[in-house]
Amino acid sequence: MSSVALNRGPAVPAAARRFLQYVAASPSPFHATASSVSMLEEAGFTKLHEHQSWNDKLYVGGRYYVQRNQSSLVAFVIGKQFTPGQGVHIIGAHTDSPHLRIRPISKRSKEGYLQCSVETYGGGQWHTWFDRDLSLAGRVIVAQDASRFVSRLVHIQRPLLRVPTLAIHLNRSVNEAFTFNHEDQLQPILGLASMLNEPDQSMAAVPGLSAKHHPVLLELLAQELDVPVSAIQDFELSLYDTQPPAVGGVSNEFLFAPRIDNQMSCFCATEALVASVLDLDALNTSQSIRAIALFDHEEVGSVSNQGAESNLLWSMIHRLSHLHVNGVEDSTASSAADLSEQSLARSFLISSDTAHAVHPNYASVHEQNLRPHMNAGPVIKINAKQRYASNAATSFLLRRVAQKAGVPVQEFEVRNDCACGSTIGPMLSKMVRTVDVGNPQLSMHSIREVCGSHDVDYKIRLFVEFFRSFEQVDRELHIDD
Repeated sequence: MSSVALNRGPAVPAAARRFLQYVAASPSPFHATASSVSMLEEAGFTKLHEHQSWNDKLYVGGRYYVQRNQSSLVAFVIGKQFTPGQGVHIIGAHTDSPHLRIRPISKRSKEGYLQCSVETYGGGQWHTWFDRDLSLAGRVIVAQDASRFVSRLVHIQRPLLRVPTLAIHLNRSVNEAFTFNHEDQLQPILGLASMLNEPDQSMAAVPGLSAKHHPVLLELLAQELDVPVSAIQDFELSLYDTQPPAVGGVSNEFLFAPRIDNQMSCFCATEALVASVLDLDALNTSQSIRAIALFDHEEVGSVSNQGAESNLLWSMIHRLSHLHVNGVEDSTASSAADLSEQSLARSFLISSDTAHAVHPNYASVHEQNLRPHMNAGPVIKINAKQRYASNAATSFLLRRVAQKAGVPVQEFEVRNDCACGSTIGPMLSKMVRTVDVGNPQLSMHSIREVCGSHDVDYKIRLFVEFFRSFEQVDRELHIDD
């Protein structure tokens, strides 16, 4: 995995170190999904395919995962006492973060500079992308032969690009208000045209591709993938900051890293699901299915085939609710549709994202009694306008789980005069009971974010306990009886 900077001083929690390795290896949603898949496969999870039948492939106690578009992932473990119609206990998160993305036609030159035209993705704090050492990561469609094409991940780990600021001598008001045009002044430089001595590679590229992108960019990708330029068919590339994530603070109490929102949740969910299968006593008595669902495109509305508004999660629940699982006797007379509805009614989702820690320099933007602190535990996020999906019942159930785990819990709600963000929670709560939870952080949507180093372990412990004991906790609450 990529490098991680660690400080001297008090010991850094092991879970925090593992998270930093995860985020360093995951500069794009494709890489985050691949990082989670690597963790799952190491723990013995088997890959399934949506276009194939799962009948007779699943076993009680089995562990499985499904990918979609290389950027979304569902993984699940079947309890050994599972029967059709039982609930699915899910942790949901998202793999994407705000970033700059290379355009379909990126070739751009100005004043002797080679530039790559980029588009903004999500609601980023774009001023933080200036004067950073940037590089490229994503996926490339490559020809293996005339009739077979594959998608390969690329992660160039050296600085290639930069969005330079204008010198203060030429912009005396920059410290009063740093304003810029997102189209004209957020375009990175790739190199100097005068420094290119190699011949034009356009004849070696796919027809038309060299007209869209600088030949030197195509050559860089080809070198990184060890393929000829002519093999490159298309790509999706994101810019990312090459500075390694690091532990910070006088007592190593902080993590300084990109994409904490929301790779923190992806990592914790994956690690918790893997850890939960080691608890054989709980798995042997479990009637439910425990699952994680990591979606792409949350930062732009989730409306894609791999987003939270797609059928990815519901398709899995529908298939599992009435699927023949080896080791389970088919003794029910219920229809497939009826079993699906029973399963949804028994299911529960933790929508896991991040939360706004109180800011010492801007404390007034927080409601005075709802000011989360870092390293003080996960935050239940509440909003009466349903920007978050938590309610009294779902929050109560999560607190019961947290109590069993010995994990402190905080609460957050925005002020009435402040806009509220949202998560995948509200859209998924249309189908299953949902609670919104997040770890506190600062600098949300910056190129470099901040969270508490001890909060990683808190979240993992909460998720492991959720998988272990939610069946029992859910039976204790009587609402619609």
